[in-house]
Amino acid sequence: MTAQNSATLPTAIAVKNPLLRGTALASLGVVAFSLTFPATAWGLESFGPWSLVALRSVLAAAIAGVFLLARRVAPPAREHWAGLAVVAGGVVVGFPLLTTLALQTSTTSHAAVVVGLLPLTTAALSALRTGNRPPRAFWAAAVAGAVVVLGFTLAQSGGSLSAGDGYLFAALLVCAAGYTEGGRLARTLPGWQVIGWALVLCLPLTAAGSVLGLGYEPVHLTGHGLAGLVWAAAGSTFLGLYVWYRGMAEIGAPRASQLQLAQPLLTLVWSVALLGEHLAPAAPAAACAVLVCIAVTQRVKHPRNDLNC
Repeated sequence: MTAQNSATLPTAIAVKNPLLRGTALASLGVVAFSLTFPATAWGLESFGPWSLVALRSVLAAAIAGVFLLARRVAPPAREHWAGLAVVAGGVVVGFPLLTTLALQTSTTSHAAVVVGLLPLTTAALSALRTGNRPPRAFWAAAVAGAVVVLGFTLAQSGGSLSAGDGYLFAALLVCAAGYTEGGRLARTLPGWQVIGWALVLCLPLTAAGSVLGLGYEPVHLTGHGLAGLVWAAAGSTFLGLYVWYRGMAEIGAPRASQLQLAQPLLTLVWSVALLGEHLAPAAPAAACAVLVCIAVTQRVKHPRNDLNC
């Protein structure tokens, strides 16, 4: 994932300066990710949760397959498939399904604040996976962020966790596992190929899920519903991860991760602009507090950077 990847950058971002080009690509990825929850909420207007997740993955796999065939990419080596299965289970199936189920009872603004803990969760799982031990300042900020998120969710749910919150916290764990394993694989495979092969690996499961879901869940096609499905598949699942990994290859994981700190606040903005939600007074404050905690963890010097995702 070095100079040879920059030869096929999207022509829309044909900037000669690698720093500017990488920053633009990674920022585009963050914007794409921030629209995931509003797109999912729109998609639920037309499809059931199981149908929406399955169709989203099938469409994204079709796009990935076209890219892989067009580039004549050889299948990954046998030793990579176990890691790709973890990426597929966490990023392609687990996180979309769990967050979609959560959004049936939670607002997108509430979910955005909870999922703002994802970078910290990923860092914790990565430390367990790689054996690296970040400094105490990192873990102090991580715990502070966890306390803020738990306090917010308890306050919003009347003092007890709801089923939607349970789905969201489970989504954090499976997605962090997928990101951690994807970061490890991205050291030997281009990042877009990691998500591309993970999508293709899931295609038999998601295709069967689409047939079953559409057979059992009612479908009420609307413009919002179709737009949400298309964006969740093409924008969030494939394009977002494609430009995110490409940008990271240009500017490195530490600098790119700083850009992702804006994602929860961007989602809050989209939830108001696109869905007409009314933010709870505590939501922006909680999001900002989480971002501060994450910023501290990103600025602490680590022995070695293992989060290449």
